[in-house]
Amino acid sequence: MIAKFYYFLLRNFSIASLLFSILLLFYIFFKSEIIWSGDKRTYYYIYYVISLVLIFFSIISFFFNKLLKEYLIISFLTIVLTLYLFESLLLYKSYLAKNITIEQTSLKQEMYKKETGENFDTRSKLEIYQDLKKIDESIKINVPPQNYLSDVEKFFPLSGVSNSKTIFCNENGYYAIYDSDRYGFNNPNEVWEQNEIEYLLVGDSFTHGACVNRPNDIASILRNESKKSVLNLGQSGNGPLIEYATLREYLDTNVNKVLWLYYENNDLFDLKKELKNTLLKKYFDDLSFSQNLKEKQYEINNFLNNEINNSTYQNNIESSINFKIFKFLKMYNLRSFLFLEEKNKKNLLPLNEFKLILQLAKDLCLKNNSQFYFIYLPGFDRYNNQNITNYELVKKTVQDLNINFIDIHSEMFANEENPIDLFPFGLNGHYNVSGYRKVTETIFRLAN
Repeated sequence: MIAKFYYFLLRNFSIASLLFSILLLFYIFFKSEIIWSGDKRTYYYIYYVISLVLIFFSIISFFFNKLLKEYLIISFLTIVLTLYLFESLLLYKSYLAKNITIEQTSLKQEMYKKETGENFDTRSKLEIYQDLKKIDESIKINVPPQNYLSDVEKFFPLSGVSNSKTIFCNENGYYAIYDSDRYGFNNPNEVWEQNEIEYLLVGDSFTHGACVNRPNDIASILRNESKKSVLNLGQSGNGPLIEYATLREYLDTNVNKVLWLYYENNDLFDLKKELKNTLLKKYFDDLSFSQNLKEKQYEINNFLNNEINNSTYQNNIESSINFKIFKFLKMYNLRSFLFLEEKNKKNLLPLNEFKLILQLAKDLCLKNNSQFYFIYLPGFDRYNNQNITNYELVKKTVQDLNINFIDIHSEMFANEENPIDLFPFGLNGHYNVSGYRKVTETIFRLAN
């Protein structure tokens, strides 16, 4: 059987190569231009090049002699077999990592049961969304702005769906769910009607309030501590450019203090991705640019509702066995690994752009008569014997700009006997309720 296939392939090598190359080109075109409407053309560029090279090779292969074709077939089959062996290895590695996650989840379940007497909610976000939607048709899932970094749209939403009960995340045994305000942020709606805002917060998921309910997030604790109005504009996955854009769109003249919360593990890497988005880059290049998002909430809601519907549909597809087989055939893990390695080689951090964005944010606050504070948030890795390499660079950048610098590690975590106790079940994640409280008390003490 194998011999018959080999000789069939040998006789039809050039035709088969040409047909395969043409079909590959059409498939890439279909994905790039039809499925993604040209929005991810840059991503597919390398695949266009590969398919065109294969077409050229297939054409000239008609002039190869039989012996050369035999060598090519043997080489081709060897390469394909090797690639799929690597794909299998990466799939097995992913399986082992998943098992570790399952073991950690099992440990969390035991600890949560012991602490609360209740069962840990093991449902996926899609499952709880589908369950709660039966009770409340209007419930939403949090869709972070970073999801649109590779898109080319008429506008770039910086918030969520407005006036909606929104499912967030689960690290502490329960899903955090909050009522979004009129612009889709995690605030009581009435905060927008206050004559004076004492604190305005920008940042990523830590600022947003992952994965705790109000009043245990930073903004809510600040409200209770200060007895004053606090406006939270944080969103999961935000980096410095999105945060600056958020200030440009939502900062008003009634704000006394702006707190820029920086998370050490990924904010600079997030900025690198954000700088590639053409629309976001306009905030960086043009001081007069605005999307006027406050006037576009209806449009934002419609866009995000479509995104939620598409993402739940996609999750259903991705959970199917056919999709997993298709991913294996496409060597999904191997391609992701190779591209990640290539990105890591070029992983020069955008420190100059970071400094300029902070300068622009500071200037915006000064123009608005608002005090500007930079809050440095440490992550779990720091307390799990992993090196933090960018701390000094970030600190120097902020201090060179004469921005108020508050280091939560040295001011609070360094004084804890066991800092990992401030993370969910002592494992990697966001802060737990106790962690958020201690962090916020430190911020309130130093930014008062």
